[in-house]
Amino acid sequence: MSPASLNILLTGGSGYIGSHTAVVLQQAGHRVFIYDNFCNSDPAVGHTLQAITGHPFTVIEGDVRDTALLQQTLGENAIDAVIHFAGLKAVGESAIIPIDYYANNVQGTISLLQAMQAASHQPKTLVFSSSATVYGDPQYLPIDESHPTAATNPYGRTKLHIEEILTDLSKADASWRIACLRYFNPVGAHPSGLIGENPNGLPNNLMPFVAQVAVGKLKELNVFGNDYETPDGTGVRDYIHVMDLAEGHLAAVSYLNDAVQAHQGMHTFNLGTGRGYSVMEMVQAFEAASGKSVPFHIAPRRAGDIASCYASTALATRELGWSAKRDLKDMCESSWRFQQHTNTGA
Repeated sequence: MSPASLNILLTGGSGYIGSHTAVVLQQAGHRVFIYDNFCNSDPAVGHTLQAITGHPFTVIEGDVRDTALLQQTLGENAIDAVIHFAGLKAVGESAIIPIDYYANNVQGTISLLQAMQAASHQPKTLVFSSSATVYGDPQYLPIDESHPTAATNPYGRTKLHIEEILTDLSKADASWRIACLRYFNPVGAHPSGLIGENPNGLPNNLMPFVAQVAVGKLKELNVFGNDYETPDGTGVRDYIHVMDLAEGHLAAVSYLNDAVQAHQGMHTFNLGTGRGYSVMEMVQAFEAASGKSVPFHIAPRRAGDIASCYASTALATRELGWSAKRDLKDMCESSWRFQQHTNTGA
């Protein structure tokens, strides 16, 4: 059963996943408030979201470590639930500036929790944006939520540390309702082409890199290793359409606030498709969707990369009533539509 309309705060809500989730939540009847410092996103996102939905969005500029401003925001807008996206997210960068990652991700989460506890009405419904990186190297496939955690980089360790904080909080105070969503590899864009993954600088993720090669912004794609034990030798990952991911957040909010059975405590779910695609499958699918060639170069394996990683999503299907609906063709076509819009401004 879906809850009544809620006031939902999205920290980091102007980013890639947050902006798509904002659309899905608003279209489901919730009132969405975006809180962001715009370190890796566009302050104009509120106008874009209004263009998509026909409804205005309240956008508050602020750092998640500003506890006082967060507390004020929660109180003034009578926030019922928070979806916590805010944080730094590049694996490679996290190894170079780990203190920044711990400060933004871990310290920022503590600040948010303190603000929620200090707010006059004490909202205690939280959906946390975690990551499959908490699992580390897979011990078995598909990866389910019972798989051991063993993050192998600072980014993954920040996510895992936050999960541990939330687990401790839920045990100390049983009135909290927390959903921890472990994403696999988000790709794709909104069907309008108006929002999508548009990283500052050189893309860290495969799909935006492929898209920028296809549109001519980058010369070629580096394929790191073609000698893995996979069907074509290139790495296999579980890619999930960002709109499916956004709908997973709506399902998590509904689950936590179910009018018949409120789900208190900490609940962890994988969000993926349950199958993997290789780098070369992604390249070929994008070429088919765009009608463009994607030149590539085979480069040596990167340290720490693994052959295959994909999710078991049975728990999310059973508990949340959610499963991914969009296929690889949808992922590539929507990414290409967004890339064309971004490149031409059309």
